[in-house]
Amino acid sequence: MAPSVVLVTGVSRFLGGHLAARLAADPSIERVLGVDTVPPGPDLGSRMGRAEFIRADLRNPSIVEVIARADVDTVVHAALSPDPSGRWGSAAREMSVLGTMRLLAACQTVPTVRRVVLESTTAVYGASPLDPALFDETMTSNDLPTAGYARDAAEIEGCLRGFARRRADVSTTVLRFASLVGPRIDTVVTRYFSLPVVPTVLGYDARLQLLHEEDALAVLELAVAHDTPDVVNVAADGVLLLSQAIRRAGRVPLPVPPPAVGLVGRALATARVAAFSPEQLRLLDFGRVVDTTRLRTAFGFTPRWTTVQAFDDFVRGRAFHALAGRERVEEAERLVDRGVHAAVRVVAGLGRWA
Repeated sequence: MAPSVVLVTGVSRFLGGHLAARLAADPSIERVLGVDTVPPGPDLGSRMGRAEFIRADLRNPSIVEVIARADVDTVVHAALSPDPSGRWGSAAREMSVLGTMRLLAACQTVPTVRRVVLESTTAVYGASPLDPALFDETMTSNDLPTAGYARDAAEIEGCLRGFARRRADVSTTVLRFASLVGPRIDTVVTRYFSLPVVPTVLGYDARLQLLHEEDALAVLELAVAHDTPDVVNVAADGVLLLSQAIRRAGRVPLPVPPPAVGLVGRALATARVAAFSPEQLRLLDFGRVVDTTRLRTAFGFTPRWTTVQAFDDFVRGRAFHALAGRERVEEAERLVDRGVHAAVRVVAGLGRWA
């Protein structure tokens, strides 16, 4: 059944706002409602066209009135992206988990709802040295997330599975997005690679799999338009090693011994530059790559950008310039590497004298 009245959450953010704009431009859709606790910015708001903004907190039970009065048939929950700074505290957990529970409770009681699409993340697979080369949708992590955004995303997926059992007549789709990049979107990953000197974990070179912002929007739009109930990994073809990505961005890597990574992360958080949660640090250690066979076969979508192309488009869009020539960057890398190793030897020597 084609959607008639669509409600999109998180419209003050990139994915929710731009999805609402795309749906509003579709004449076959009667109404588009955009819900968030704050209105979208002027630029994003102007792009949303005829989409109707409703200021509402999903934790408030009144969300059921919003859905019922408009006879909503399709709900897209796109409000789960973490703050681009990487911070994910108790307030964010309450907003995401409790808000999702309230939203699904409202969907359960409104008979017109026929489809629910959830924006999730491949972070639910975690990251560990025991991981398979590729995660498919049937797999679980060897090291399940115990805190932060990844844990909450896994809990929210569980809430949706419970909802699907109670409302078997409703089609549910879970889109597990890889890390998003692009010329416009602001994420933890884009901020990380925008640092002039990029901290890495000494001795590790993680495999990164990305997704272009435009491919993410296209998949969401497809999930709204077509009844495709499933859990789907959404990621681009190919991978980038962390070291390769840093070079392509013209940044300078700063290898940090594993015990000191937390200190560097806290220093960046204190400076309000970026924050690195434990799950993000593990991703820098071990990386994560997912199987996208189901995306192409059952879902019928092939990303336009590969991982390398998506990353390069992000770099071009931000007008990055190499901080130094290649020779100078390589020299800086050697100096930093020698300095770190010297520091490790000093620490080891102190330990023997203790």
